[in-house]
Amino acid sequence: MKQQNKYTSVLDAAVIGGGHAGLAVSYCLRQNSVDHLLFEKGRVGETWRSQRWDSFALNTANKKNVLPGQVYSGQKPEGFGTAGDFVTTLDEYTFDYQLPVQEQSKVISVEKPDDKSYFTVTVSENGNITSYPSRQVIIASGGQNASKVPPFADRISPAILQIHTSQYRNPLLLPKGAVLVVGSAQSGCQIAEDLASARRKVYLSTSSVGRVPRRYRGKDIVDWLLMMDFYNLPTETVTDPAVLAAKVPLVSGIGQYGHTLSLQWLSEQGVVILGKMENADGNTIYFKNNAHEHVKFGDAFSKKIKETVDDFVKKNNILTPDPENDPADLPDVNSLCASAITSVSLKNLDINTIIWTTGFTGDFSYLKVPAFDIEGNPRHKEGLTAIRGMYFIGLPWQRMRKSGIIFGIADDAEFIAGKVVNDLN
Repeated sequence: MKQQNKYTSVLDAAVIGGGHAGLAVSYCLRQNSVDHLLFEKGRVGETWRSQRWDSFALNTANKKNVLPGQVYSGQKPEGFGTAGDFVTTLDEYTFDYQLPVQEQSKVISVEKPDDKSYFTVTVSENGNITSYPSRQVIIASGGQNASKVPPFADRISPAILQIHTSQYRNPLLLPKGAVLVVGSAQSGCQIAEDLASARRKVYLSTSSVGRVPRRYRGKDIVDWLLMMDFYNLPTETVTDPAVLAAKVPLVSGIGQYGHTLSLQWLSEQGVVILGKMENADGNTIYFKNNAHEHVKFGDAFSKKIKETVDDFVKKNNILTPDPENDPADLPDVNSLCASAITSVSLKNLDINTIIWTTGFTGDFSYLKVPAFDIEGNPRHKEGLTAIRGMYFIGLPWQRMRKSGIIFGIADDAEFIAGKVVNDLN
């Protein structure tokens, strides 16, 4: 039986989650002399350590991947770091600023008894259960930490290896034969590229995902988007739900300066571009005949982004080189790369592995407070909840478009830390 302990003093704040969001807000709290502890169920940056594949590279340049108080000082500001590089950054950040992180400390529950003015944060650590009273709680465990797989996965033959994005590491660890990758957002397309580069036969089930050119008119596309305040769009001004639900546009950080990633480019690497997977039965997988729509969607998105940059350049009289010759960004006008296949036999095509790159959902089961809507999503406005003293940080579109991006966390961390300080006073 685990020993039950109780922390003897009341914390000003407890931060749950030791990823970049949790560390960033911890830094801001420390700068404001807020007495707090940060609880991480694994190690600092655990998901970056344990849920990334071997060839993974960030999609934003090194110079952008800094947290509050940091300035990039490396030798490759325009390069793209690996997951391991970013973990090193997080470890150094924790040490440099002496952040009060408690690793291997899994939060079991967060409660706020009616007769108490503070929260009770119950934590499993070193074989013991400890309760920490805290005036405020900041949830930084993220909304993307539990694997999401469609229900019909259960109907697929048990002879087929099924793994999620978080479990994929490299092609050599998979059974011989072809691979079906389900999902064509960032992870799906990048894993498809990784497999194709190892000369594995790949089938990619797609959906509508925008893409952008890696570089355009002499700059990385992210530099242009930052100059145009693209990422500073406030969430409260967005009236179209489709904008909030849209997946992050495709682009790759693989290579010295990354590269453009499109469905037609993947097709040229030998990847078979299929429509959206809609069902499964034993060894047969069924797809919609809509791959051509997804190709056109990506092409249209890239075209719109480039036109927006062109208009910005013209309006501000910016001297730039002509657009780069980028074969991967050439539109597939007739969607020739798209397959019209609506069903495949896994056995006949020698497909022995399915990789579900179908995303994540948030696991907030430890929160024993009414902080969620009817669908189980965090109920908040700019990270502030209706429960006094409880905040979220690190959620997509939390306050702005950039809220879900590493370089966007500083503004949100400062905002939430400011609210904590005000509520304590």
